[in-house]
Amino acid sequence: MFSLEPDIPMADEDFRLIRDVIYAHCGLFFDNDSKYLLEKRLARRLALHQLAGYKDYYHFLKYNRKKDQELSDIMDVLTTNETYFFREIFQLKAFTDEILPELKKAKEKRGDRSLRIWSAGCSSGEEPYTIAMLLLEMGACKDWRIEIIGTDICHKVLQQARKAVYGRSSFRTTDEQYIRRFFVEQEGAFRVADQVKELVTISHLNLFDMGRLAMLGKMDIIFCRNVIIYFDQVAKKRVIDSFHKALEDGGFLLLGHSESLMNISTAFSLRHLQNDMVYQKPLAGSGGFPCP
Repeated sequence: MFSLEPDIPMADEDFRLIRDVIYAHCGLFFDNDSKYLLEKRLARRLALHQLAGYKDYYHFLKYNRKKDQELSDIMDVLTTNETYFFREIFQLKAFTDEILPELKKAKEKRGDRSLRIWSAGCSSGEEPYTIAMLLLEMGACKDWRIEIIGTDICHKVLQQARKAVYGRSSFRTTDEQYIRRFFVEQEGAFRVADQVKELVTISHLNLFDMGRLAMLGKMDIIFCRNVIIYFDQVAKKRVIDSFHKALEDGGFLLLGHSESLMNISTAFSLRHLQNDMVYQKPLAGSGGFPCP
């Protein structure tokens, strides 16, 4: 009988080997102080696969025919997925009051009535659905083609995002008017209304999968909030570079308030808006911004 508790010790060498496999897969980095955390979270995987220790588990991750599925599965236990609706309200106000009008005006000049927004690391879906609700509330993009794409590496939270049913903890900063308008009460919880869900597509995506990233196409706005804090400097640069390639010229990148591009990238310009500071990809060849 194999124990479900982390009573099988993880040797330092096994920790480094397993950590490096995970890092190569998705950029998630565990420093030396995180060894016990990794040991604790992976203990059940030893029991599940009936492995005697972490050396065997390393060989499983490297050589077993089910290694890709295992790496995908362990994202559910290694990632943190705490979120809620209308998180970081000042940034959302910058989005509705400043970024959207600027983009809308620039696009209308070109005869373009489409808007593509990517919520990278969307967790259980509160962020992309918040974006959809804000667009519907504004009514500013009527008769536009709106695409909001939420992606995450964790399958478990994506299941909840697709189900779109939430308990009260997801509404800690949500105005009651949004709950009344955009949710349907269901057995003590709240289901996102169809008019909101219709604007949002939820997909599995590893930010280290450059092939899949390229298939997403160009974006006008990327939200990636409280995600790159889990990457080391090299991984941050790789992901931010992929965001730069994915954005249209003049497009915006919105990070979490504890995150910045300092020492990571000089390809973006920092915009000091009235409500918040955000990053923008300059117009090609100009180094400047689209005219507001």
